[in-house]
Parts: sequence; structure tokens; C-alpha cells
Amino acid sequence: MEKRRGAMRAISAEIAKVAAPALGRRGFAAAQLITEWQSIVGPDWAAKVSPDRLSFPQGERRDGTLRVRVASGLGPEVQHATPLLLERINGFFGYRAVARLALVQGPPSRLARPARRPPPPLAAADRAALDRRLAAVEDPELRDALRRLGEAMGPGRPG
Repeated sequence: MEKRRGAMRAISAEIAKVAAPALGRRGFAAAQLITEWQSIVGPDWAAKVSPDRLSFPQGERRDGTLRVRVASGLGPEVQHATPLLLERINGFFGYRAVARLALVQGPPSRLARPARRPPPPLAAADRAALDRRLAAVEDPELRDALRRLGEAMGPGRPG
């Protein structure tokens, strides 16, 4: 089991490396800015604003300009919150990577949007049926993962 957990951590640690070549063409020096956007700015801001392009002065990796997509009509609110957003972004990087935000009106990217709401809880009968189907699974971690999947799929769906 420990190997499985280690592999999961290794995969998550590699996401930025895998995404960097594709995202680098768009000017993202740090792919983690996209992959971690919601945790950087928080779910409320991630629903309104998403990173679009990060550019730095030539030969530099600090004091950059982050172009962000802002949901329609929210420009003034985001402009007012710019110091807070810059503080969170630079806190993530650990240095003053971004000096200014350039706002571009448009819907936030789906990559940076917060996750959907969790599904409603299963009815008692559906939960009992799911538990019966999972009773034969010996590995407790696998059984818990399958239970979460079954709960997310809900009743009446294939499975």
C-alpha cells in the first residue's frame, strides 16, 4: 500500500513538469500557477478570475505581469482586490514573481474554476445496496475509494 501512495504523490508532483511544455507556449513559466490556482487565490476568486498569461521582463523571473481573465462586470471588484491577489500569488511563489495584474474581460478558464458541488447524500436503501456490493472488497482503501465513487454516481446510474 505504501508503494501505491508513493506513486500517487510522485504523479501529483510531476503534473507541473508534464504540463509545463504545453503551458510554456502560453507564457507560463510556472505551470503550478494554473494547477494550483484555486488553492492560491481561494475558491471564490477562482470562480471569477483565472490566469491567462504570465510574462516577465526580458532575462528576469521576477516582477512579472500576470494577465488574468475576469468574468464580465467584475473588473472593478478585481481591480480593488489586486493587492490581496498579488499577495497570495507571490506568497505561493515565495518571492515577488508578479508585480502587476493585467485584467482581460472574459469567462474564467475551466481549469481554474472550482470543483462542482458534492452530490447529495444517498438514501438509506441506496447506501445499503452499495455497502452490500462492496462487502467482498478486502482492501479498506480500495473499498473506501469505490464507496466514494458509488456515492458520486448516485442511484440509477450504471455501475
